[in-house]
Amino acid sequence: MPPFATTMTYQMENLNILGCGISPQSDVVTIDVGGQIFQTTRQTLALAGSKSLFSQLAESTQLGPRFIDRDPELFAILLSLLRTGNLPSKAKAFDLQDLIAESKFYNIESLLVNSLSNPSQFDAFNLEKSMTLPLNGRDFASTMATTPFGTLHVAHGSKITSFDWALRRKSTILTQFTAIDSLLAISPNLAAAGATDFSGMQILDLEKGYVRDTLCWENATRSSSTVQAIGSSPEFLLTSFESGRRNSNSIMVYDLQSLAPVTEIAHCEIYGADLDSAIPATKLKWVESYNVVMASGSHSGPSGILGNVKLWDIRSGNVVWELKERVDCFSDITVSDNLSAIFKVGVNSGEVFYTDLRKLGSGDSNPWVCLGDKRKVMNVKKEGVGSKIEAHGNQVFCSKGGDLELWSEVAMNSSKKTEDRVFRKNLMGRVKDIGGSKITNLAFGGSKMFVTRKDQQYVEVWQSSVRGF
Repeated sequence: MPPFATTMTYQMENLNILGCGISPQSDVVTIDVGGQIFQTTRQTLALAGSKSLFSQLAESTQLGPRFIDRDPELFAILLSLLRTGNLPSKAKAFDLQDLIAESKFYNIESLLVNSLSNPSQFDAFNLEKSMTLPLNGRDFASTMATTPFGTLHVAHGSKITSFDWALRRKSTILTQFTAIDSLLAISPNLAAAGATDFSGMQILDLEKGYVRDTLCWENATRSSSTVQAIGSSPEFLLTSFESGRRNSNSIMVYDLQSLAPVTEIAHCEIYGADLDSAIPATKLKWVESYNVVMASGSHSGPSGILGNVKLWDIRSGNVVWELKERVDCFSDITVSDNLSAIFKVGVNSGEVFYTDLRKLGSGDSNPWVCLGDKRKVMNVKKEGVGSKIEAHGNQVFCSKGGDLELWSEVAMNSSKKTEDRVFRKNLMGRVKDIGGSKITNLAFGGSKMFVTRKDQQYVEVWQSSVRGF
């Protein structure tokens, strides 16, 4: 979460304190803010946390109302936030930057972050394009990374531009990469970055603009080790490496805190012309409920586009499920822990498919269920080339050119006997939001969705239409 910019010493030195309105026999606290009297309880003030100025007000036993030389209207908004856990509707009349500055003064910025950017407030069905974030320079976005509460990092060319959780502060650093292909936000100020033409994965301090560490894979040929994908679990940092000679690959597992290597899985060697034997993983997704990582990759060969999907148990180093993709291989693939399913968009048909994680291992040679037009499955027009698919919460988002589809599961009557689950498709956005250049990246952070498009030097921000900011 964002660091607090004001220390308690600074705060107390800049307060004009005349005393505190707390009676030894009462839980009621009286506070004079800019000449306006407020009354609340010590229990309410204590909700702000032990490091906040509110907490100090709650613990004081001096007589008389305490005077704080600040804006009483903003104080009323923050006091309401303490009482209910949410901002009141009248907060919409204030500039967000003013609320942020005031929350820093009282040292409760984290509460404001939770209120405005809580992932639980993400409303997929009311998302609308609300603003655009311009990028510095002439390069287009290659990849994005977010934190759970909405901090955004965008790689474009050799640069990474970062936006704070409120999307008000922006900073750009220059990296050693020619172009960045993989990016993961470890924290608001720390990211892992890699490229398919640059040796090693770098851990970057985005605030100070320097390389904190470089992690490499020691392959048998002692050639360079380029990064194909980066992922993470609550404990581990996961990196898919390929040797510079492109004849071997592996997935390295590091401790997320110390960055020390933990284990190596999925080590493959290519022998002769058997390219299908070792397709490197180009996407890594952690599946919390099953304690496995989904590793997927594909390549184009003489017989068409081929790929594989594997679920790896990190602790044992074993594959618990594997599927080789030969018919309508995925253009993109993702996994939803909430929906307990893997979703893909076919490179040929452009249709969305799913396979139920709860039924894996049943022996079905083709576990995919088509959610769209089944007649297009054998289509070889490659309508899905470049399509992106990502899961967030209980929904799945799929790009088709410049449009976005939203897939959600429909609850069926328990009395109806059916083996297949039912998913419904919705087109997203208002009329003016629909279409445009081809979508190249989708990312989610806090209560927002971020979208980049081909040949565009900005990021679109999609938010719920019912939100105040």
